[in-house]
Formats: sequence, structure tokens, C-alpha cells
Amino acid sequence: MKLVSARIAVALAAAIGASIAIAADTIVTVNGQAIPQARADALLAEQKAQGQQDSPQLQNAVKEELVRREVMAQAARKQGLDKKGNVQAQMELAQQAILIRAYIQDYVANNPVSDEAVRKAYDEIKGRAGDKEYKVRHILVETEDEAKAIITKLQTGEKFEDLATQSTDPGSKGKGGELGWSNPGMFVQPFSDAMVKLEKGKFTGVPVKSDFGYHVIRLDDVRELKAPPFEEVKGQLSQRIQQQQVERHMLDLRSKAKVE
Repeated sequence: MKLVSARIAVALAAAIGASIAIAADTIVTVNGQAIPQARADALLAEQKAQGQQDSPQLQNAVKEELVRREVMAQAARKQGLDKKGNVQAQMELAQQAILIRAYIQDYVANNPVSDEAVRKAYDEIKGRAGDKEYKVRHILVETEDEAKAIITKLQTGEKFEDLATQSTDPGSKGKGGELGWSNPGMFVQPFSDAMVKLEKGKFTGVPVKSDFGYHVIRLDDVRELKAPPFEEVKGQLSQRIQQQQVERHMLDLRSKAKVE
């Protein structure tokens, strides 16, 4: 009899211990459904990432939001909406997106961008940009004959800004063809080659052909290019290199996948 009582006592103790463990991992119970603390932690982390400060008020708001979500989810399941094909597909896509995000975060954490790689990218960009900036205007047309006709009109004294209304470039035609201050590396090579050979106030005497059409270019001004300090752009460059690494990794995974 004492042996039986001992066994019962052990079982009760184990059950109580399990209940305490479950309670410790549960933030709230809604209609008998336990909401795990991990879910609250995840939602709290999202709020903090958006700039919210951790506080008892925020934690209570997170708890209430989880209750509201669970109530609505239970109502949806009660109506059988979770069994509908389109709903299941959306749930699967959402789950997949979260898994992909976790994978990318893990990849980034295990493949950090080195300072040497960032410095190399900075030097390469600085080299391509050169040491000068050019303030230019252009008129873009579809045919060489159209470009030649514009050049003839410019040679007879017509204003570049007025003729720019004929341009097929929607971004500059309303501004007299102005492209603002730019370095040669920002343009396709035929354009940049012609641009750097011009004297201030002069325009190209022959049409400049590119993949976009035919350009007539005028150089308004030139100034020394002041590249931003390395430390100022280090974070931005690091992020860009990181994105490129992720894209290359994704392409590598895709190339190795067996798709039938």
C-alpha cells in the first residue's frame, strides 16, 4: 500500500512539474489554447525593431494582440477556412517566406563582409568615377537624321533648351535636357567619351549613338569631384556587397537544383 502511495506521489509531482514548465512557456491561454511565450517574444522583437521601446505597456499590448489574433484564428478554423485551398496556399507561402528570411539571416551572419572587400569596392568605384564631375544637357532622338537636324538648328543659333522639348528622354526634356552633375561612370561609354572631350558651353558636332538612340550633348560646366570619405560610405557599401553575395548564393543554389 505504501508502495502504491509512493508511486502516486511521484506521478503527481511529475504532473505538477510538467504543468509548471508549460505555464512558464505560456504567456496566456485563450479558450483552452496555450499561446507560447516564444510567440510573444517574436512579436515583441518586431515592435522593438520598428523603434518601439520595451516597457510593461508594450508587453501588455503584445499580449493583447496575441489574444486578438488567437480569437480570430480560432473563429476562422471553426468555420473551416483553414481547410480552403487558397487559404492553405497563402499560409504555406507565408511560412516559406519566414523560412527563407531565416535562411538568409543565417547566411549573412556566417558570411560577413570583410573590411578589405569594402575598401576594394570603394577604390574601384572611386577609380571609375574619375576626378571630375560634368554638368551636361542632352537631346535624345530615335534617328541620326533627327540628331543632325537638331545640330544644324543649334549652329544657326536656336536654343538648346527649346530644342530639348523634342527629346525622347522624359526625365530631362522638361528641364531643357539637363542631366545635372554626374561623373563619366554614370553614363554609357559612347556618351561619356563624347562628354569628356567637350569644352564648356560647346555641344557635339555629330550625333552620339548609344543603345538608347542618338544624342546631342552640351557641356555646361566641369568641377573637381570630391568623393565622400570611406568611413562615411562604408556601411552603405558593406550592405551592397552583402546583397550581392546573397544574390550570387541564391543563383548558385538555383543552378544546382534539379528542376523537372
